[in-house]
Amino acid sequence: MRIFILIFGLLAGMASAEEPRGFLLNVPTDLADVGLLDHILPRFALKTGRRAEVVSGAADVVIVAGGDAPAFARGDKVWSVEVSTNSDAGARFKVWLRSDIGLNTVASFQPVVGERFHAFAQPVVKTETVFDGDATRGLAVAQAHCARCHRVTEGGTAIGIGSTPSFMALRALPDWAARFRAFYVLNPHPSFMKVDGISPEFDPMRPPSLVPVLLTQDEVEAVQAYVSRLAPADLGAAVVAK
Repeated sequence: MRIFILIFGLLAGMASAEEPRGFLLNVPTDLADVGLLDHILPRFALKTGRRAEVVSGAADVVIVAGGDAPAFARGDKVWSVEVSTNSDAGARFKVWLRSDIGLNTVASFQPVVGERFHAFAQPVVKTETVFDGDATRGLAVAQAHCARCHRVTEGGTAIGIGSTPSFMALRALPDWAARFRAFYVLNPHPSFMKVDGISPEFDPMRPPSLVPVLLTQDEVEAVQAYVSRLAPADLGAAVVAK
């Protein structure tokens, strides 16, 4: 008898400790009417063993139009999933719905009328790299030293070496920032250029074939600042001789 009571007590304790496997879900009327929930909720239940009860009032999970963290969209309208209680089942639903599996389930639903739903794609925000430094001074340094090989200004009179890309053309390359961040160590610059406090001494067995260019670190930063403010060349435009 005591063993039976002990086992019964353990089972009762396990049942009481087991997490609730259901949660309350509130969604906008237009989203409920289109039939999306009838498509995704049975698949969520089959995958996780958790079930949602759709209600019109207070709920553990709310799907809202807009929101701070959009999960899926239909045309220009987006929806976010918000968990408003400490419901573990509700939290699992949010994670599932925002996962690849959940979003693929949403995308697989075919409404009777209108376009399909799809995962929300976060807009790509392009940021421009701008180097710190005196850009005006950088132009002067570039005209004094870089213009012997490169064209450093748009419409400038100095043409440099024909086979050497202009600063504007270099500025149009995807890796332009990396190139100018370390231009003084990229060939052929080390053979005739030194940056005070950074570059090693020239090899006495291989002296510079050009008049050496000696730059300070401030001048390097100034050139980088100047280039970062240049408009990139249109590399797809026709070549025009000037």
